[in-house]
Amino acid sequence: MRTPLTRSQIAGFWSAWAGWTLDGMDSFIYALVLSPALSELLPKSGIADTPGNIGLAGSALFALFLVGWGLSFIWGPMADRFGRTRVLAGTILMYAVFTGAAALSQTIWQLAIFRLLAGIGIGGEWSLAGTYVAEAWPEDRRKSGAGYLQTGYYFGFFLAAALNYTVGARYGWRVMFLCGLPPVILSILIATRVAEPERWKHKLASGAGIRKAHPLRDIFSSAYRRKTFVNAGLLTVAIIGLWAGSVYEPTAVTTLARKAGMAASEGAKMASIATAVLSVGTILGCLVAPALAERLGRRKALAFYFCGMALFIYLSFGLAFSAANGLRPFIALLFFLGFFGGNFALFSLWLPEQYGTSVRATAFAFATSVGRFAGAGVNFLVGSMVHSMGTIGTPVACTALAFLLGLLLIPFAAETRGQTLPD
Repeated sequence: MRTPLTRSQIAGFWSAWAGWTLDGMDSFIYALVLSPALSELLPKSGIADTPGNIGLAGSALFALFLVGWGLSFIWGPMADRFGRTRVLAGTILMYAVFTGAAALSQTIWQLAIFRLLAGIGIGGEWSLAGTYVAEAWPEDRRKSGAGYLQTGYYFGFFLAAALNYTVGARYGWRVMFLCGLPPVILSILIATRVAEPERWKHKLASGAGIRKAHPLRDIFSSAYRRKTFVNAGLLTVAIIGLWAGSVYEPTAVTTLARKAGMAASEGAKMASIATAVLSVGTILGCLVAPALAERLGRRKALAFYFCGMALFIYLSFGLAFSAANGLRPFIALLFFLGFFGGNFALFSLWLPEQYGTSVRATAFAFATSVGRFAGAGVNFLVGSMVHSMGTIGTPVACTALAFLLGLLLIPFAAETRGQTLPD
């Protein structure tokens, strides 16, 4: 029989889950409103709103957004020093305020600044929410908790798609960004109502030097150095592949809908439906991930997901996108692309298992941040290829190669199946 959860553990989980859900919603709003927002802002910035310029500018802005995500590593050391919940609330407050502020953009440069600042907040939520659940939940439930937590981000995709289908289609992209403001309320509730994990409080009270620790330095000590570099490499692979596909998915569907003779409004609705399909697949992939990790081990489970990502990125963007009647096959393949995108749930349970309490949030934040910096560079490269080739399909399909490289790195990762969360 599994250990029952306390009221505090349940409330803390739902707060972290809601924060991760709204994080996903805020981050994916940009992908959904990319085309209409840039069509309006590029001319105001002295740039023609051609398809090539929209693709290049969109990739540049998303690369800058990922740079903001990369800069979010600052939240990790703060959480290790000052506690998980207060810093978590700070990340939510930041991304909510600057997502809402993006609605006020009058030029592409203003939108770029707001997305950079929102990215710093959005990027910190995953590592802090994942650390919180790992430490707050009982040992026999924390692995499934990681899978449940990760579903929140993709419920956020679904929520963004629903808003785009209703609010965005009727009121436009600015109102979509304003929909990113409500998490401000959640940040206040987390800061005032959610208790710190007992594990972190015990470490603080034990006099173990948590206030004097240097977690960013410590994750490169001999005890953690190899794990830190390998984890950062694996997250880099995951972020490059998933985000290249996700950020271009609405534009790809809109393009295919237009090629099928649909009106712009119909294309926007098809993009929302496709995003929902992608989200449902990813949620299922997240829920399966913990059981698969327990059955196969962490490394084999990740290899399974990486193989699936490589295959379905190629099938969707490499084949279906270029087919004569590719809209329906493309949307169908998005379900499987989403399922294997659930590999992020593996990191939510795996990374906390490799580090002690005094450096756990820092290690989690660092590994994800390095991947985001690399992802920013790759997304800019993909955007340049889109601009020069005049198509989304082939450049995004090429990101499948990253997962093949990731398979070579997996054997060097630490296998933690059957181990308890270290102190």
